[in-house]
Amino acid sequence: MTQERQTDLLDPARAAAFQVALGGVPTIASGSELPPFFHQLYFWAPQPAAALGRDGHPKVGGLIPDMGLPRRMWAGGRLTFHAPLIAGITAEKKSVLESQNAKVGRSGPLGFVTLRHEIWQNGQLRMTEWQDLVYREDPAPDAEMPQPPTARTDETDCREVGFDSTLLFRYSALTFNGHRIHYDLDYARDVEGYGGLVVHGPLLAQLLMLFAVDLIGPLASFSFRATSPLMHFETAQLCRRGANMWVRGPDGRQCMQAVAQSQ
Repeated sequence: MTQERQTDLLDPARAAAFQVALGGVPTIASGSELPPFFHQLYFWAPQPAAALGRDGHPKVGGLIPDMGLPRRMWAGGRLTFHAPLIAGITAEKKSVLESQNAKVGRSGPLGFVTLRHEIWQNGQLRMTEWQDLVYREDPAPDAEMPQPPTARTDETDCREVGFDSTLLFRYSALTFNGHRIHYDLDYARDVEGYGGLVVHGPLLAQLLMLFAVDLIGPLASFSFRATSPLMHFETAQLCRRGANMWVRGPDGRQCMQAVAQSQ
């Protein structure tokens, strides 16, 4: 099984900048425990322009197989938190291709890829993550948008969150995510058929995790699945009931569902 390895110094300044981007106070310094999912700010893999696809992502190949489909999305994932990552210390990320398969859905052919990542620090496994990617064809010009699921309304906790193009740009920059659906409005609308800039699925998952920590304390595990895109001009609600969490769009649709387990 092919394995990719990356090492990175978990620069506290980058994590503190993300706290500011989210509207918070920069409290992270060298030696601080990083909040869950902040590892997304690290382990960049820069590629020259010639190695990028039309969407701004690196072309497939190597660890990620070519599924023969042009549109890539991060569909969901699962994380197990073994111990906190510490800012200011080098960490190692080990990644393998766990599975790949193809099928035909109502919208046409689909490709599914699952990557497994392990993050080690000071010789200790700190986190295991499964990342689910989905590939699909471009939408037909006259294609109707899929009907999104309706979100639950029985939450016991709720937090309203807003987005704009600046936040999406900052998150793209801090995670070195070149996907054009998050910052290129013409591309997002005219090529991929969205109504605006698309809020990053991992950003929604990040906000849910931070909300969960505020409510139930340190996390043992977290799983999430994106179910409907959210646009940059929309206000959403982070919701929780028990272990179940979800993101509700302004029209009541479900944008993400998740399960958070405390330690």
